[in-house]
Amino acid sequence: MNTFEMIYEVVKKIPKGNVATYGQVASLAGNRRWARVVGYALHNNPEPGVIPCHRVVNQAGEVSKAFAFGGQNQQVELLKAEGVEFENGRVKMDEFQWETPWLEME
Repeated sequence: MNTFEMIYEVVKKIPKGNVATYGQVASLAGNRRWARVVGYALHNNPEPGVIPCHRVVNQAGEVSKAFAFGGQNQQVELLKAEGVEFENGRVKMDEFQWETPWLEME
């Protein structure tokens, strides 16, 4: 399995109504230093309806300004449709970040 495929497998596991950070996805895919690679992979998402790349945000809870599937407003709308709440333009990370207790975040 190549790096992008490993990233896509992690993103598919993010539950509806939750978000994960690029770093969180990178760590779960095998290398916590792949955060930028996660961004590249999601920008090239071959199956936007299957791989929910809209559920990945930055560490501050901000959506991507370069969201490849309709822009940042579309990413916000997709997340809101799943029940994710925002405050001051950012996801309320304390409530909606995907809990992955087996992962040590730095």
